[in-house]
Amino acid sequence: MALSRTHLVPLAAVLGLLTLSGCGAGATADTASSGASAAPAADGGGVLAGTCPDEVVVQLQWQPQSDQGAVFGLLGEGWTLDAEQHSVTGALVADGEDTGVDLTLRAGGPAIGFQSVPSQMYVDDTVTVGLVHGDQLVAAAAEAPVVGVAPLLKHSPAILMWDPESHPEITGVDDVRASGAPVVVSADQIYPAWMVAHDLLDADQIDTTYDGNPARFVGDPTVVQQGFGNSEPYTYENEVPEWGRSVGFGYVKDVGYDVYASNVSVRADRLEELAPCLELLVPMIQQANADYVAAPQAVNDLIVDVVAQDPSYSPYSAGEAAYSAETLAAEGLIGPEEDGSVSTYDMSRVESFVADLVDVLEGEGTDLGDPAADTLFTDRFTDHDVTMD
Repeated sequence: MALSRTHLVPLAAVLGLLTLSGCGAGATADTASSGASAAPAADGGGVLAGTCPDEVVVQLQWQPQSDQGAVFGLLGEGWTLDAEQHSVTGALVADGEDTGVDLTLRAGGPAIGFQSVPSQMYVDDTVTVGLVHGDQLVAAAAEAPVVGVAPLLKHSPAILMWDPESHPEITGVDDVRASGAPVVVSADQIYPAWMVAHDLLDADQIDTTYDGNPARFVGDPTVVQQGFGNSEPYTYENEVPEWGRSVGFGYVKDVGYDVYASNVSVRADRLEELAPCLELLVPMIQQANADYVAAPQAVNDLIVDVVAQDPSYSPYSAGEAAYSAETLAAEGLIGPEEDGSVSTYDMSRVESFVADLVDVLEGEGTDLGDPAADTLFTDRFTDHDVTMD
């Protein structure tokens, strides 16, 4: 396995790497077609036509994977893949109806030079919305402000993982500090600093040399390593032959780092411009998210197919996609709020984690200008009648 499908972006990238790399504004002729026909162009009819852009462009935070199931669930048949731009385009279809506009899903991570999604949204005006994790959204508030309008994930899948044989004393994330084990994470990730600030790790435990390769963990199973609960527990046991056994792990959310993840986000300076579109589009994304949890197979097959057709992507197996979908549902990572709605915000929870993160980030020397929670996240466009029933 090469680079892992890492969801979190280094803080330095979130705050300032504004050089456009890898993903341009237009499509090219370097495409591979899936299905019998090319993706239909927007035809001027349909509920989104004339209200949304003719092409709704979604900037993903990484390559296609199952926790993006809601947006892939809106991609109609006859889509086309652009392997040069690392994107897929088709009709935007909701409840089986062509909405009259096209949907383009663009990969992030290596495809955009590891630039953060908020930064990419500010250098590429063709991006309509991006998927941004809650901590990255807060960290970007000063230099590349975006507004979360709907979370795909109610909780972050971020985990710390360990070898149970090397660390029988670790039964959860709150045991890691006492173990004294090095904690290997990507450089400048946000949650390690939060854990230090909350006395859950010692600063000298943090090793920021993680590059996504399993070799370090395999070669030195005394370390604790970052991961994602819907990915690494499966891949290390089933797809890393040098390891080939289970890992111990715990969710960082369970010790209080409980941010909404994969937030559908819009540039703050385009919120009002796109508001009429978001009023219609956001409930469609909510319903697609609920539908994905209920019946993920078809969307998983689509994602696996898209990944297989782009040679730049890390392999993404049907087994991992199925495990991920099961985990997202079973662990409540996609789940209802107290009123039963899906992909909506509990604004009191938002206010709590925003205040907490601002304190930690400013303690690390980042000047965010004391942003208000309701300027970073809004429940204005969500429909609380969309449930998982």
